Amino acid sequence: MAIERKPMAKYLVDKGYLKPDQLDEAMKVQEQTKNPNLGKILVDLGMVGEREVTEAQAQEAGFPFVDLDNVALESSAVNVVPDRIAKQHNVVPVRKDGTMLWVAMSNPNNLEAIDAVRFASGCIVKPAVAVPGAIEDAIKKYYGAGESAAAEAPKNGATKTAAQEKRDNATGISALVAQAQVTRDADMGAMPAEKGEDDGAELADQAPIIKLANAVIQTGIIDRASDIHVEPQERNVRVRYRIDGVLMEAMTVPKNLQAPMISRLKIMAEMNIAERRVPQDGRIEVRHQGKEFDLRVSSIPTPFGEKIVMRILDKGNAMIGLSKLGFTEANQAEIEELISQPNGMFLCTGPTGSGKTTTQYSVLNMLNSVERNIITVEDPVEYQLGGLAQVQVNKKAGLTFGTALRAFLRQDPDIIMVGEMRDLETAEIAIEASLTGHLVLSTLHTNDAPSATLRMIDMGVEPYLISATVVGVLAQRLGRRIDPNNKEPYEVREIDLRRFGFQVKDPEALVTLYRGIPHEDNRMTGFKGRTGFHELMVMNGEIAEMVVRRSPLNDIKAAAKANGMKELREDGLEKVLLGQTTPDEVMRVVFTAGF
Repeated sequence: MAIERKPMAKYLVDKGYLKPDQLDEAMKVQEQTKNPNLGKILVDLGMVGEREVTEAQAQEAGFPFVDLDNVALESSAVNVVPDRIAKQHNVVPVRKDGTMLWVAMSNPNNLEAIDAVRFASGCIVKPAVAVPGAIEDAIKKYYGAGESAAAEAPKNGATKTAAQEKRDNATGISALVAQAQVTRDADMGAMPAEKGEDDGAELADQAPIIKLANAVIQTGIIDRASDIHVEPQERNVRVRYRIDGVLMEAMTVPKNLQAPMISRLKIMAEMNIAERRVPQDGRIEVRHQGKEFDLRVSSIPTPFGEKIVMRILDKGNAMIGLSKLGFTEANQAEIEELISQPNGMFLCTGPTGSGKTTTQYSVLNMLNSVERNIITVEDPVEYQLGGLAQVQVNKKAGLTFGTALRAFLRQDPDIIMVGEMRDLETAEIAIEASLTGHLVLSTLHTNDAPSATLRMIDMGVEPYLISATVVGVLAQRLGRRIDPNNKEPYEVREIDLRRFGFQVKDPEALVTLYRGIPHEDNRMTGFKGRTGFHELMVMNGEIAEMVVRRSPLNDIKAAAKANGMKELREDGLEKVLLGQTTPDEVMRVVFTAGF
């Protein structure tokens, strides 16, 4: 069930843009002048701005509104629509997601313009509404000369807002690419094309290449990306950002800029730019708007050149706290009780990128106090917390998880955090630490909480040691959260939710759910941010005995559910019913074969 569209005037009043007495006055003017365009009358009388009227008209017509003064156009979108099409029809592409292209126009019913954009871009066109003047300004800005970005730089050290930076970066990247090409062509001269790969290091120090690499990183930070992918293709270089867990294409860079751009990123990460045949790891430290970010950089060789992936770590996320990770009240209370114990082992499980590290750091932050000696061993140390002794694995120097843990037991610890339990040696020492009166936190890669016990048995750990030390296992995933400021209700039948564990009373009864409305604030996806789906298994006598007997996984899972454990899909269902996410999102991140 979609939200009821409101008449333009009612929308303006409800949003607080227009006072009721002003509306009455404008309607009197309309009656006197016989002018059917109430919006123009409101603007001419100075009661509201053109932006507010356009937003209200878009809502009334059922189209999304785009505020081009506060949203950046994606380079990947601009690149597929020629300037002649944009200028002829007064339209601008806003965002490209696969074959879907969102285009801002003053008249979303202009089929001629939609067909022209679709033919030129080869994409499915989704119209959005924007202020006509803002569209003209955007066309000049994004399709104009490449010096506009420099002209708009802040003067006297003024600080840009995030929206300004995002807008300037999107504009400037196209200009920087053009400048970098000019610089490269000038410096390369008549050099044969096959030598371009070896010349990357020299060109990497050129100003346009430096600015281009910085803009790629800064735009990723502003867009809240968790990862930046720089991917050489056969004819160009594709740059994608993972935003809220989903990869989105941001821009393409000409092939002849690949070598200097990759070399620049490797220089920033202190990697060996002469070595292109083997994978490498590095790190970049970035400060943006007063916040510090660490980028974990990885390179691998591919047939078309080195692919670079940069994981963005916001140091402030380590202080996020359990209350902001999406736990239900019951699960959070259970976790707080488990970690308050003086000894035992608390495990987090899930695939890479499921938020295990953030959860463990949030636990450490809660436990961190002057009375406790907390030591961690990690590979690498992702976040630095004051008051903790954090040790980074260094295999070349012989510092492994096992050797570090042995040393920890002589450091009078109260709490030990092992970044990942990877092998039998690490697991055995962690269990020894737990048995000798320490609280141990660690992570495993398993699909659900009950599987953690079987995984440890597969490593070679004796079942009786597992039952004696493990106090709880938390499995988790991260799913996209519906934009709370732009969502609408709709109805589904109860029977459609049965796969999530919903207790069906009347198969044809309707349940109200929510979905996001595409908006510039959520990059036209309807989602903004992520929330956790959790499955918490608390070890009790029955489960411990089943572990010792090496009972089948399904039996352990049944015992855990009888003890109050909610499966991942059930926790996801609860968040669907609360209007925080959608059934499709739960399906995407939780369901696997066998459900």
